Amino acid sequence: MQVAPAPFGTKIQLISLWVPAPVPGPGGLKKNNYLRSALRLRPWCETGREMNLNYSSKLLENAVAEFARLPGIGPKTALRMVLFMLRQEPEDVHRFSDALLQLKDGIKYCECCHNLSDTARCAICGDAGRDHSTVCVVESIRDVMSIENTMQYRGVYHVLGGVISPIDGVGPGDLTIGDLERRVQAGGVREVILALSTTMEGDMTNFYIYRKIKDSGVIVSTLARGVAVGDELEYADQLTLGRSIVHRTPFEDTFQSGNPA
Repeated sequence: MQVAPAPFGTKIQLISLWVPAPVPGPGGLKKNNYLRSALRLRPWCETGREMNLNYSSKLLENAVAEFARLPGIGPKTALRMVLFMLRQEPEDVHRFSDALLQLKDGIKYCECCHNLSDTARCAICGDAGRDHSTVCVVESIRDVMSIENTMQYRGVYHVLGGVISPIDGVGPGDLTIGDLERRVQAGGVREVILALSTTMEGDMTNFYIYRKIKDSGVIVSTLARGVAVGDELEYADQLTLGRSIVHRTPFEDTFQSGNPA
């Protein structure tokens, strides 16, 4: 049986699919070739009605609308979240709302690196055991968390708050590059590590920062770019593989770095 192609703009939904299991026969198992399925074709415009949920309460509708403003959350997911919250104990809901209010009202940005903090200076900048002469420049606070999770870096950070992107209207003045310049010029910084994403915008920001601080006498480095550990060479993209060859290191460094002198 052949199903005629649906016109453009038609949504196809598979509402049932049943494949009977093989049944025993005189010669053993005999395959059953029957495949029963039901296809329902509906114009795409009709599916928009599913999004217009009918709420029995204005309070419920308002709560769903606020949850739906979160990134990646649609009306149906927001409704499930709201109904879940309604099933919780009042003290649990109040604790949830209080945590959000305290976060919004009490969170601060570190006066030194612009990382999130409960105090004027974050715990990383306030840690005397870290190497304050090495500054790792990152795009966002999530990058700080990612690098910290590696447990391989003991320096400090500088959060830019984004990258230069003329298309999005983000220029150097919208970032904390000026604070980074003043931080370097104040002295005490030996190396600046540019740890931005390997995108056109990230490379543009790297180059701009390099031009700004290259005459200050500090070492400007960037993250190594190459084939990830455990990846097959044939699956590496051309740009990654090319950079791996260009930025190759002596083979002795690969096993001597982990052994004591």
